[in-house]
Amino acid sequence: MKFRIEGIYDARKLGIPQMLILGLQHMFAMFGATIVVPILVNNYFHGEGLTVQVTLFCAGFGTLLFHVLTKMKVPAFLGSSFAFLGGFSTVAELDNGIFKNMSYGEKLPYACGGVVVAGLLYLVLALIIKLIGVKRVMRYLPPVVTGPIIICIGLSLTPSAINNASQNWILALIALATIIFFNIWGVGMFRIIPILMGIIVSYIAALIMNACGMTNADGSAILSFAGVASAPIVGVPKFFLCKFNLTSILAMAPIAIASMMEHVGDISAISATVNRNYIEDPGLHRTLLGDGLATALAGFVGGPANTTYGENTSVLALSRVYDPKVIRLAAIYAVILSFIPKVSELIGSLPSAIIGGISFILYGMISAVGIRNVVENKVDLTKSRNLVITAVILVCGLGFSNGLAFTVAGAHITLTGLALAAIAGIALNAILPGNDYQFESSKKEVMEDD
Repeated sequence: MKFRIEGIYDARKLGIPQMLILGLQHMFAMFGATIVVPILVNNYFHGEGLTVQVTLFCAGFGTLLFHVLTKMKVPAFLGSSFAFLGGFSTVAELDNGIFKNMSYGEKLPYACGGVVVAGLLYLVLALIIKLIGVKRVMRYLPPVVTGPIIICIGLSLTPSAINNASQNWILALIALATIIFFNIWGVGMFRIIPILMGIIVSYIAALIMNACGMTNADGSAILSFAGVASAPIVGVPKFFLCKFNLTSILAMAPIAIASMMEHVGDISAISATVNRNYIEDPGLHRTLLGDGLATALAGFVGGPANTTYGENTSVLALSRVYDPKVIRLAAIYAVILSFIPKVSELIGSLPSAIIGGISFILYGMISAVGIRNVVENKVDLTKSRNLVITAVILVCGLGFSNGLAFTVAGAHITLTGLALAAIAGIALNAILPGNDYQFESSKKEVMEDD
């Protein structure tokens, strides 16, 4: 079979085996970041927090729900959102009112209740867009705003890539070199699965290095299978129902402002990557509805908030296979893995250095898509107006690395740097004179068969 270098919008022409492998690649791309969220939240709640199995189920099922609500058109994967970590931490430390004598495990359902309300806020924005029209909304989100925000999304993740890679630079460079090799010189199917090949080759290298007695930079073992040995083969995720309290809602729900702005940036990035205007068709109101309901459902059954994942957008750019069916395969894998703890622990044993090496490509690719969005839409940076907006967005998005914390009604709220960048960009675009941007329908190209 002949494989095309240009974008592939119907993966069925590649054959079922290749589609299954491509879905596996997307699953691996999201896995590392997705399972980090419950691990961190579990630390906040001193061992009584979220579980990896419930998180995987919510990510997979939430992605499938998103695809149904977006008419099966948008190749997006919904993984765990890092934006809500501050909210979980705040709820864990609440020690007044009804929370005074609660254990950490008893507080967790209230944090998840806040996630449900945050998800429902998406529906409010989706309704506003549906009523007034996406064109009026997108006037406040032109490429001079969305482009720099997309750039910030990628660059804000880069410290994570460096930190992970620094655990073992040899493994990280093996993963990076493998991805570059297969992406540039790969033949046939290998050219569209460079991420998966990077994982396989570097993991084999990790097995060899571990067998030879080599260690990470901090002296720890390169591989540890302790979690794999203790995990059962089959197990039902430990779901629980959320609870609601105004204090916990105020700690979690306002974070939706940040995550909704990130959502717009991610959908813009996916649209730019695959050359399809998903903001208009199926519509930003539908993507917000899908993301919001997936988040609300996750919180309802004891999972973290969901969000569109930049890692998977990068895989789209790298593989050039844009078929949403491949993403849905990854979602099905995630749901299946949520019922097989031993396999999920085995995948979780992937050294962080390998994830770091892969992230060099993935995170940089997100920013590259943002640059492409600015260039292709011919944003004129010789105009002072555009230069000011871009400059402020970049500084806010990258400068507020720890976000901006403040207190409302006794609840601690943290706006992420990306949320601040989005708010500042939207405000400046609305205030500064000379906004002549017109949101138009993109012409969909008809992809001809070979």
